[in-house]
Amino acid sequence: MYTKIIVVLFLIFIIGSLFSGLFYLVKDKGTSEKTVRALTLRISLSVLLFVLLMVGYATGLLQPHGVVPG
Repeated sequence: MYTKIIVVLFLIFIIGSLFSGLFYLVKDKGTSEKTVRALTLRISLSVLLFVLLMVGYATGLLQPHGVVPG
């Protein structure tokens, strides 16, 4: 249950950073470094989430489930 909450929080922060980058891009016309920082944060959070998911799978904390062919 905690893993789902952590993943959802990461996704919310990633989307928030994406919209923050869009806001600064429109507001500053891309002249400040705020856009770059926001998008760098988004990429860093995305990579960190991917690594955490892979570690969770490798340690057995996360179990994949899918449709079983019938």
